[in-house]
Amino acid sequence: MKAMILCAGRGSRLRPLTDTVPKALVPVHGQPLVVHHLKALARAGIREVVINTGWLGEQFEPLLGSGKSWGLRIDWSHEGWPALETGGGIARALPLLGDAEFLVVNGDVHVAGLDWKRLARMHLPGNDLAHLVLVPNPSHNLKGDFGFVASRVVDAGPSYTFSGISILHPALFEGAPSGSFKLPSLLRKAAARGQVTAELFNGRWSDVGTPERLAHLEKQRG
Repeated sequence: MKAMILCAGRGSRLRPLTDTVPKALVPVHGQPLVVHHLKALARAGIREVVINTGWLGEQFEPLLGSGKSWGLRIDWSHEGWPALETGGGIARALPLLGDAEFLVVNGDVHVAGLDWKRLARMHLPGNDLAHLVLVPNPSHNLKGDFGFVASRVVDAGPSYTFSGISILHPALFEGAPSGSFKLPSLLRKAAARGQVTAELFNGRWSDVGTPERLAHLEKQRG
C-alpha cells in the first residue's frame, strides 16, 4: 500500500512559528512532525509515500529528499500557494497514488500507539470507499465530526473526531469538484451511501494546531 502525508496547510493558528516554518515541519520531541509519520509508515512496511506541499513548500525536499533515509521513496505533489485543501490536494496527487486504496495522514497530527502495520495491510471490502480512524472528542472539538455505530460512519449515533488518518479508495474522488475542496465533504456523501467504515482509537492523539497544544505535546513522551 502507498501512503500520502498532507503537508500543504498554512497553520495560521500556530503563528508566528509558522510564518517561517511549514506546520508539518514544526519540531516535536526533537524532529519535524512529518518525520514522525515517515518513521511510523516505514516501520509498518510502507515503501512509497506521496507528500503534498503548499505553504513554504520549498523547505520540504531539501530536508526530506528522496526518503531513502527511512527506506522510503517520496514522490512530491507541489501545489504552490494557496494550496488545494485536503480533498483537492489528494485528488491532484491521485496519479501518483495508483489504482488501489491508500493510507492518508494529516501532517499536523501526532499519534502514539496506533497499529500502523494493520492499517497498512487493510483492504476496503465490497463497495466501501473509505475507512476512518476516529478519536474521542478533544476539548476543542466537543461536537465531533462523524457519527459512528457498529463500525460504520452514520448520520446518527455518537459523534467522534476524525483523526486525520484514513484509508481511501481512488473511486471516492470520482465526480469530485476540480480545484480546492475539503475531504470531509466527499466522506459524508459516501457515508450517506453506506460506503465508509471506521474504528475508534483511544490512544494518544493530538492535533498540533495551536501553541498551547504544541507545548502540551512537548511535555509528553512516546
